[in-house]
Amino acid sequence: MPRKRPQSARPKTRSPIGIDASELWATANALRGSMDAAEYKHVVLGLIFLKYISDAFEERHAEVLTEWEAEAAEDPDEYTAESIFWVPPEARWANLKARARQPTVGQLVDDAIAAVERDNPALKDVLPKDYARPAMDKQRLGQLIDMVGNIAVGDEAARSNDVLGRVYEYFLGQFAGAEGKKGGEFYTPRCVVRLLVEMLEPYSGRVYDPCCGSSGMFVQSVDFIAAHGNGNGGKARGDISIYGQESNYTTWRLARMNLAIRGIEGQIAHGDSFHNDRHPDLRADFILANPPFNVKDWGGDRLADDKRWQFGLPPKGNANFGWVQHIVHHLAPRGTAGFVLANGSMSSNQSGEGEIRRNLIEADLVDCMVALPGQLFYSTQIPACLWFLSRDRSSGTLRDRHGETLFIDARGTGSMVDRTHRELTADDIARIADTYHRWRVVDGDYEDEPGFCRSVPLDELRGHDHVLTPGRYVGAPPAEDDGEPFADKMQRLVAELHDQQAEGARLDAAISNNLTALGFASPSASKQ
Repeated sequence: MPRKRPQSARPKTRSPIGIDASELWATANALRGSMDAAEYKHVVLGLIFLKYISDAFEERHAEVLTEWEAEAAEDPDEYTAESIFWVPPEARWANLKARARQPTVGQLVDDAIAAVERDNPALKDVLPKDYARPAMDKQRLGQLIDMVGNIAVGDEAARSNDVLGRVYEYFLGQFAGAEGKKGGEFYTPRCVVRLLVEMLEPYSGRVYDPCCGSSGMFVQSVDFIAAHGNGNGGKARGDISIYGQESNYTTWRLARMNLAIRGIEGQIAHGDSFHNDRHPDLRADFILANPPFNVKDWGGDRLADDKRWQFGLPPKGNANFGWVQHIVHHLAPRGTAGFVLANGSMSSNQSGEGEIRRNLIEADLVDCMVALPGQLFYSTQIPACLWFLSRDRSSGTLRDRHGETLFIDARGTGSMVDRTHRELTADDIARIADTYHRWRVVDGDYEDEPGFCRSVPLDELRGHDHVLTPGRYVGAPPAEDDGEPFADKMQRLVAELHDQQAEGARLDAAISNNLTALGFASPSASKQ
């Protein structure tokens, strides 16, 4: 097993996913001259996936060779027993790299993918198989294979960090500008996924994501995967059932791939959750989601009489409260949900949104609201928040929270990881999640913390027109006591003010004299 690189050995310039940023961009740009941005990121990802499963295969291959013999190392059962994909000889990365400069390299890649799918039914129709098309520049494809060969994506360390999923997230963020659309196609940062998971603790039961993207809510959290499977080389535990739906076909294929490489079984359907709900009878114990923000053309005008709109008809020009009510509709009687929405959802009164929010609050569904810091997402700058809803707020070991809502203002948390992106730290996540858990449980020693969190009664929400913005309720943090008595501080500040006023008068006089010397006397001086 290769050693993990120590922290001190990391390159100075790194992307948020732990791969050298310049190397990643070089990989992407290798094909940019021959296809547009909407295509090339998927082509690159297909090759990275091949490298991913090949890395895991070669790691296991070396172990079997050491423990047994060459014949055993070519037995597919030695790999499937460990939930590692069997990679036939023609699909192994070393074979592709050795022939990367041949003019037939496109067909070789297509054949390799077909062989992988043939021997691994879980991957059937998941991977792209169009590398041999005439429009593909084969020289650039060969260069790309060489570059991908230098990136470790499938060894144990890379698997535990979900490098494959994060590469795709990074690609979406970096390439959104090149595609000319930032809309709703972006992926949830790992720190936000981890926060949702830590707060909801979805470790048993039915877990649902109605807009699952690349299955990020299921696989991007390291802790979640550690509890239910440990990557390509570990089996998922049988105490959860995963349900998801994704409308984008290419992303749906990635979602299936991401689950398959971790040995996690999930029912991931392709289709529009609003207009073709593929899990109509599902009532989930946990729902985690990051719906696309503020989608205008969601077809709400064709769903005016939909049974999901129990709290009001969502506006035709914004899907936010369509998603909220779709989530509520799919919650089990004791189910809980955590999801990301744009900040406007907390206070908007446009097109009936305020009425829907009021009805959700009066139905005692809103358990907790979290305001997030800015710059967390890679391809949208829209400020975001987390909603937590619960059907039964007095069940099990939790205390009766009827008529209360917890507000957490986390806008001041997080650390900048580069010039434009912020991440929540492990301490930030623990602080927010622990606050929620202490508030929910019996004898949880929860206390309001001015400027950060406060438990607010329903009557107070009514007094604020059912606005759910945490900053309105948590107040300001207490000012730090510098130890200086008030009288002494005022005397010092007044003296400083007088000094500054005197200095200001001196500067004004100097400027006036200079202007007069230049023949630009002030009007008042001219009259004298």
